[in-house]
Amino acid sequence: MKIEDEIKGHFRNEYHKGFINLRYTVNLLSYEFMQSLKMRGITEQQYNVLRILRGFRSEAPVSIGFIKERMLDRNSDVSRIVDKLYAKGLVNRTENKTDRRQKSVEITETGLQLLDNMFDCESKVDTLLSKLSSDEVNRLNDLLDKIRG
Repeated sequence: MKIEDEIKGHFRNEYHKGFINLRYTVNLLSYEFMQSLKMRGITEQQYNVLRILRGFRSEAPVSIGFIKERMLDRNSDVSRIVDKLYAKGLVNRTENKTDRRQKSVEITETGLQLLDNMFDCESKVDTLLSKLSSDEVNRLNDLLDKIRG
């Protein structure tokens, strides 16, 4: 469905239309994904931290700064997110022996199990773009990279 029909609106120009279309589509896709996360009792930011920790297990433990550099939302309060994940038993954190302000973080077996059990959520993310062909997804990725410049 065209964005004009979806939101029943008008646009100043094609750039404005493109921006609104992108925002609307991202919100729509995010909502679907967030519902899956909500059923598991974690937020999108918590999920992002767990995925980072799983992806860098060979380098574990990692610092809060290391995690922050890889977050999708760079404005996230990673320390607070890690505290919540720690309270749920999904990560371990230890103080740095030379600088007690620094924390080292690694995912626990419980955290790994949660991600393994969330495979359906991850698969659903793949299907959110299933209306596009492989070539179209590649073109979309190229265009989004170009926008970020």
